[in-house]
Amino acid sequence: MFRSLRNLARLVRILLSLARHDALFPLDRTAGAAPFLRITRLIRRRGPGAASRPGERLAAALTEMGPSFIKLGQILSTRADLLGDEITEDLALLQDRLPPFSGQQARALIEAEFEQPLANLFRSFDDTAVAAASIAQVHFAVTTDGREVAVKVLRPGIARAFARDIDLFLWLARLTERTQPSLRRLKPVEVVETLAQSVELEMDLRFEAAAASELAENFAGDPSFRVPRIDWLRTGRTVLTTERIAGIRVDDRETLLAAGHSIDDLLSNAAGAFFKQVFRDGFFHADLHPGNMFVDRDGALAVVDFGIMGRLDRQTRYYLADMLLGFLSGDYRRVAEVHFDAGYVPRRRSIDAFTQACRSIGEPILGRPLNEISIARLLAQLFHVTEQFEMETQPQLLLLQKTMVLVEGVGRRLDPEANIWTLARPLVEEWMRENRGPEARLRQQIDTLIEAIDEVPRLLRGLDKIVGQWASEGVVLHAESLATNAAQRAKLLPLMVIPLWIAAAALVAIAVVLLVGR
Repeated sequence: MFRSLRNLARLVRILLSLARHDALFPLDRTAGAAPFLRITRLIRRRGPGAASRPGERLAAALTEMGPSFIKLGQILSTRADLLGDEITEDLALLQDRLPPFSGQQARALIEAEFEQPLANLFRSFDDTAVAAASIAQVHFAVTTDGREVAVKVLRPGIARAFARDIDLFLWLARLTERTQPSLRRLKPVEVVETLAQSVELEMDLRFEAAAASELAENFAGDPSFRVPRIDWLRTGRTVLTTERIAGIRVDDRETLLAAGHSIDDLLSNAAGAFFKQVFRDGFFHADLHPGNMFVDRDGALAVVDFGIMGRLDRQTRYYLADMLLGFLSGDYRRVAEVHFDAGYVPRRRSIDAFTQACRSIGEPILGRPLNEISIARLLAQLFHVTEQFEMETQPQLLLLQKTMVLVEGVGRRLDPEANIWTLARPLVEEWMRENRGPEARLRQQIDTLIEAIDEVPRLLRGLDKIVGQWASEGVVLHAESLATNAAQRAKLLPLMVIPLWIAAAALVAIAVVLLVGR
């Protein structure tokens, strides 16, 4: 009861803030909201300072309401299916910036984290923050052994503030699912839970350090992509210390050219790095805005800030590659089949109708000049058909689509005539041949058979365990029953194993023929 009253009180304050910015338009189609909306228009801001487009007004309101709402707006910026293209494009420009807290506070927080004086850790520490976001801010420092580092410090009290707001978001999402059945397919609770999981990871900077370490390991030996080294001795739950990256912002075209860098090479590196993260590794940096990407003096792309990372399992990567290549080649039937095979569209829907819908999405976009093709927009348009064909929201793909928007934006700034996905297409096609071609499918089938064969002993051990449990629980098995059970097991073993081995041998023989034929 207390929770509901507290959330209702906060909801009123939120509605008033949205009303001041004239950002209650999402309620326009809600039954019974019209009288309330007429009243709230009396308090909306007017004049030259007021934002004009709905997305701009919503972004301004979310910024005013604080860090949790900024994060929510960034999540909503991937939901073109929910808010439309124009609004989500405005929300994508939300800046995750807040005024910095004092350097004195940062020093005190670091000393509290490591329970020792700052001088034991750093020879010098710059009190002026070089970046201040909703969750943490960054200071430059020099360690006691003379290394230049960047020190990220969690904002004081931020974990408690986020926990309170996440509780409110979950309460509203559950209320929406109960009272608005038509919105359940949008999975509001799952969207908030995704936000909660992301924030939970961001609240412990050791997780961010681990993400950076994993990304660095994936690109070990690759001179075109750099991840700053983690200083684990100076990293804890509220403090993250990394190697200081020196470089030029990736969107500063003039400075990059003046430094002698090739824009074509930078675009090729960026396309390759993004492809490797998404398709090769299934683990990608999901906050690739220009402030997090730099070009070092050797021309390598260096990234920072690993608080938001995305993961794609192998099957999702197969789906994504099949879908993108289907669109790029104009094979809309294949695009539709991929969606049905993945289970994203229910079997009861018409595959012919969905093929037609895919064509209606692809033709207007892919028929444009090469430099105007946007794969991120293509995905956004695809999400528009979710309601008609009962497609369920895929949170991991929404995060990827948001990242694609950021990467495309960087590519356009560097060269308005280039298309970063065209650069990545040969890499995707090669990956597809290696992972989805006949030989790859054969390898996968053999692996599946081997896994099935490995399961046989476990199944038999499970049968022994069940018999043992029956005996310990006083279940009496007569000699005849035991003999019958043993005989059945003796018959079962060859029936389970021999066909698997025969099939495996056949597949191996086919593989040999294919390899010899090459």
